[in-house]
Amino acid sequence: MKRKLGVVANCLKEKTELEALDLIADAGFRAVFSESNDPATVLALREKCDKLGISLDFLHAPFRGINDFWLPGDAYNALRRGIEASIDSAAGAGVPMVVCHVSSGWWPPQMCQAGLDHFDALVEYAGRKKVTIAFENLRKVGNLAALMDRYEKNPGVGFCYDIGHEHCYTRTVHYMDLYADRLLCTHIHDNHGREKDDWSDPDEHLLPFDGNIDYTDIMRRLNDADFAGTLMLEIYDHTHPDYRKMGNEAFLKTAFERIERISKL
Repeated sequence: MKRKLGVVANCLKEKTELEALDLIADAGFRAVFSESNDPATVLALREKCDKLGISLDFLHAPFRGINDFWLPGDAYNALRRGIEASIDSAAGAGVPMVVCHVSSGWWPPQMCQAGLDHFDALVEYAGRKKVTIAFENLRKVGNLAALMDRYEKNPGVGFCYDIGHEHCYTRTVHYMDLYADRLLCTHIHDNHGREKDDWSDPDEHLLPFDGNIDYTDIMRRLNDADFAGTLMLEIYDHTHPDYRKMGNEAFLKTAFERIERISKL
């Protein structure tokens, strides 16, 4: 199956997203996603993507403080405003989707009715703006499952499959077995997994094949699900010292070669 190959727009530490787009397109990529939630920036990105012949598939909403969503009171409001800004920016620029985290860390707060109410309001807000929300897998299977079940009949809610997170956080859980029919987008990056009792953060965001993820198995799952969306890299040139030594063009060229290799598995 022929799929578009993409990369996060702020993959280059010393370039803005707008500046990086030319290099991204020159490397062969035909899709990006953005971590910006500023309306003017997102609109400018969309317009430049159009000129370069690449698509702006989705925005990644801010997530610092996401555990506040699971607490009663007003602490969650700061992040809520940030996520709503992502939704507004997507709507204003014609970007169809926003990716959201659902919790953070190994021991987030217990799920509670207040938290569910907060997410209900967020999903309703996105629905009014005609923007789809894709919830992303992280450490806690239960938090994601609760929301995916809660919005099971809502066509405006789906799943973002983060392959690196699955490998290093929940290796024995295969999310494609759970949410293949609701898969909207991917985050692809590599790491070395973790030992059972290692509670550090093993999320390295390496280039594919620089860790030990089995991409043959990953592509089998995506192919079995008939996923026709973008194979989207979430990699950065500052996650390993060798990447910075490459220079921007060589890093992106290598990144494209890696995701192209994956696409042929």
